[in-house]
Amino acid sequence: MIRGKSMPEKRAKRKLTAILSADVKGYSRLMGEDELGTVETLKNYRVVIGDLVMDYRGRVIDSPGDNILSEFPSVVHAVECGVKIQEALKRKNEELPENRRMHFRIGINLGDVLEDEGRIYGDGVNVAARVESLAEAGGVCISGTVFDQVEGKLELEFEYLGEQSVKNIKKPIRVYRVGKAEEIPDVKIDLEVSLADKPSIAVMPFTNMSADPEQEYFADGLSEDLITDLSKIPDLLIISRLSSFSYKGKNLKVQQIAEELAVRYVLEGSVRKVEKRVRINAQLVDAISGHHLWADRYDSDLKDIFALQDKITRKIAGSLAIRLTKDDKNRGPQKGTKNMEAYEAYLCGSAIADSLRDDPEKFAASIPWFEKAIKLDPDYNRAYAALAETYIYGSGFGIESRLGISSRVAFMRGINYLQIAMRNPTYIAYRIASRLYTYQGQHQKALDFGMRAINLAPNEYKSNGFMALNMISAGRPDDGIRFVERMRRADPACLW
Repeated sequence: MIRGKSMPEKRAKRKLTAILSADVKGYSRLMGEDELGTVETLKNYRVVIGDLVMDYRGRVIDSPGDNILSEFPSVVHAVECGVKIQEALKRKNEELPENRRMHFRIGINLGDVLEDEGRIYGDGVNVAARVESLAEAGGVCISGTVFDQVEGKLELEFEYLGEQSVKNIKKPIRVYRVGKAEEIPDVKIDLEVSLADKPSIAVMPFTNMSADPEQEYFADGLSEDLITDLSKIPDLLIISRLSSFSYKGKNLKVQQIAEELAVRYVLEGSVRKVEKRVRINAQLVDAISGHHLWADRYDSDLKDIFALQDKITRKIAGSLAIRLTKDDKNRGPQKGTKNMEAYEAYLCGSAIADSLRDDPEKFAASIPWFEKAIKLDPDYNRAYAALAETYIYGSGFGIESRLGISSRVAFMRGINYLQIAMRNPTYIAYRIASRLYTYQGQHQKALDFGMRAINLAPNEYKSNGFMALNMISAGRPDDGIRFVERMRRADPACLW
């Protein structure tokens, strides 16, 4: 039998290309407030982006909704274009009111893609989109494949953000933040709204209703987590843990507490934890009228504790008529572990450290609990950040004598833990890094990292206090005043 040559298998057209993905942060909020104005602004900004893409020999492939997808034959050109786009849009935004400004996030990846009828598909595109989601508003992030090609070829700084696990991508990807060399950021945050105009709330220490008095740490930890979660909502003023917990064990009326802390609302509650079950009772009280705005009871498995905290946070926001934006929701409960034993160990350490009151005994006693947490979950970044803070600040308050090590060793241990925590940073990790950069005289990075901490938790008192110190160190004391005001308002007891 004579066999003829088989027809060559049809192969898909593939190529290696630089992909730039951009979208608008807070787009839903902008559309909700002014659809026509938002669409008009987006159209204008698309023209600016499209022109710059062409200038750098790229092409716009698609622009669904608020997303713009482009590709470039040169990785260098793609990164240069991304930076130029943000510079041009920053100038355009200065012409608009603060609440109508449109901030894009940009992600760039170099990857192999499938091309079909002028469009491109595949993981190369997906990675660019995931990298974009890690960028800040007005910022540019690049993947490791891009960094490997542009390193040393551009007058830009690249900050390594660690390996990031992202949705629908099997392996973690290296991510870098792009910044101009020697650029000192124009630090801005929405401080124009008077603190008096924001709903104010104090979360009281939840009562431990468990038969075991040693479960006190769990009740305290739940209260502290709610304070942390609420502090992430920009339109809500939340009193610090230090000030709220100064009332623990005191039998005072809600009205007196509210008057002394200068808040209108008080959240009270109790926790009963029995083995793997937990019951939470919570009630939100209007201290002026004495009425309950909201009260509820939750019974659940311990593994669902984070979902319960999220539900309580949303209930409070809803009761105070606070509209949570997509960004607010993304800032929400991020405990960093699914291991409940690790979480409980973290709470034990946190309860002992008592928010780090400069007590070397508490610094030292909290460490084994944080270490237990990361032993149970080696990826528990929140515990790494707690260890970093404990060692770094404890090294200045005599922790070394309790641990039998030198202050230098304690400090270096803290640095090592911080480097791990920065792979997927919490606001605490950013806050610590910010202060360290200030100590080193690197004011650009100190201000930048300080703002990252505040962006993740706008009302967290300590981050605002550190930001004020950073401003002073950078020679901008007047700009630090508002951060001091925010810190003092959130911590009336001034225990910081």
